[in-house]
Amino acid sequence: MRKPSIGRRRFLKQAAVTGAALVVADSAAPKAAAQTVPRETDPSGAEAITTDRPGGDFMVDVFKSLDFEFVAANPGSSFRGLHESLINYGGNAKPELITCCHEESSVAMAHGYYKVEGKPMMAMVHGTVGLQHAAMAIYNAYCDRVPVYVVAGNSIDATERRPGVEWDHSVQDAATVVRDFTKWDDLPLSLTHFAESAVRAYKIATTPPTMPVLIVADGGLQEDPIPRDAPPRVPKLSRSVAPQGDPAAVNDAARLLVQAENPVLVTGRLARTPAGMTYLVQLAELLQAPVVDQGERMNFPSRHVLNHSDRARELIAAADVIVGLELTDFWGTVNAYRDQLHRTSRSSIKAGTKLISITSGDLYGKPNYQDQQRYPEVDIAMAADGEATMPALLESVKRQLNGDRKRVFEDRGKKLASSRQQLVERAKSDATWGWDASPISTARLSAELWAAIKDSDWALVSPIDFVSRWPMRLWNFDKPYQFIGASGGAGVGYGAPAAVGAALAHRKYGRLAVSIQADGDLMYAPGVLWTAAHHRIPLLSVMHNNRGYHQEVMHIQRMAVRHERGVDSAKLGTTLENPNIDYAGLARSLGVHAEGPITDPKDLGAALKRAVDVVKRGEPALIDVVSQPR
Repeated sequence: MRKPSIGRRRFLKQAAVTGAALVVADSAAPKAAAQTVPRETDPSGAEAITTDRPGGDFMVDVFKSLDFEFVAANPGSSFRGLHESLINYGGNAKPELITCCHEESSVAMAHGYYKVEGKPMMAMVHGTVGLQHAAMAIYNAYCDRVPVYVVAGNSIDATERRPGVEWDHSVQDAATVVRDFTKWDDLPLSLTHFAESAVRAYKIATTPPTMPVLIVADGGLQEDPIPRDAPPRVPKLSRSVAPQGDPAAVNDAARLLVQAENPVLVTGRLARTPAGMTYLVQLAELLQAPVVDQGERMNFPSRHVLNHSDRARELIAAADVIVGLELTDFWGTVNAYRDQLHRTSRSSIKAGTKLISITSGDLYGKPNYQDQQRYPEVDIAMAADGEATMPALLESVKRQLNGDRKRVFEDRGKKLASSRQQLVERAKSDATWGWDASPISTARLSAELWAAIKDSDWALVSPIDFVSRWPMRLWNFDKPYQFIGASGGAGVGYGAPAAVGAALAHRKYGRLAVSIQADGDLMYAPGVLWTAAHHRIPLLSVMHNNRGYHQEVMHIQRMAVRHERGVDSAKLGTTLENPNIDYAGLARSLGVHAEGPITDPKDLGAALKRAVDVVKRGEPALIDVVSQPR
């Protein structure tokens, strides 16, 4: 819908003089308060042209029809027309512009936002350089199968490019730099073309397997007037139904599960929506089968008696039927790999174990980037969306159940409940090791944070692998929105902006968003803390400050041992010391409440409580915790 253009583009039409500035004085203000307004540069000497109906306004109509809440962007001239239309014509609402300090942060924010809200967020990037900056974050979203919606500005017509920088920032085929890790892209050449492609891109992005898409918005198309004789229209978005498993294959899988003595359900990215966790709980309880949650989404409650993720190897080895639900690496799940001088692998499963795969990943693939992992040999392969297939699988299992099998399932469930309790007690015991140590153990960091948030409506918006998965072992995750998984592509720099994007999604629900923030990750683009402060995005960031890229320390140590050279030099090129980084000072300089560095574990609880109070007031806060490596 177009709004009245009152107050827009108040440029005066007068004779153009190259390089001159147009000075406009407000008639009600004294002469000293005059404004200097840049004039359109036109070497022909013709009158400056203005319009109150630019193509960017129509583009905003299209984006509003797709119900984008936010658009993240670092400002760039290649989308200046669209930017101006968003804030003036669109009223800076739905979508609201979120100002970022780096394009990688813009896209990563959209990545984190989607994994909470379940719908895409838009990111705008500037020409060649902005898209190159954004590429790593787009790749993470691709590997994580997240439908980030990217709009890139560009100037297609060489005769209309401004001399100088605009040539450096323009390209013949902008999408080529990210085409290998996006699902679809297009370069619309008319507003009608733009409308259809923009809607099509949304539909393609959100149809499983979901992935990023890219629309290139030509500068001329943004800035030129909308044709009055044939105005374009916004097409209707039609959603595709997620592909479901073949009924015969579903029945075969159900039969194997009902007959199995030791079935195991392994889940990766099953839960696209809150329904995914509900379905998995129902299936596990129906079968009284253990679940191994690989932690790529919030798939299964952490304290459920059937959650046996910490017994994965033991369960896989004993299983007679293994169901992989949207696994990214089925081969790695059922094989053991040794990283040694002569690399070897062996099967982890016993002879005759039946493997069942349900994944939309089989519906799409690209050859260049190798995120597909090793080829898995399975007995039933359903190329279908796991969540959409679950209702049919549940019904088929119910139909094939009888009284004898139910009694077997009950006995199995009792044994699993006993084993689960042992896992809980072992985790509590293990967490006490080094409890009073300094640097602070990752177990104590996680336990103190849990104590500070457990009585709130909380959500963890960061990965947990770098803190030995302690939150999943100690906290009670039982709601679909309480965890968002990891980055997908393991690209460092994802954590901080994804956490801010996820916190942005949680904000309207009044949830307490918390992040255990890796130190090296934050240093990729720390400006996202300013974005959180500027837009009042409440987020508690607890620094896991081990003063290094510890995974790389371990890799260098492994190489040194293999080459018989000792490990003492492994810190060279891998640590963040001499000088130590003052993360609290950095955060305060960007407008964020901060405390630390905290080295005494006895000081941690009180600092976290103070920070939680700040976040509950609607502001971001950061606590710098000097911690052990893992």
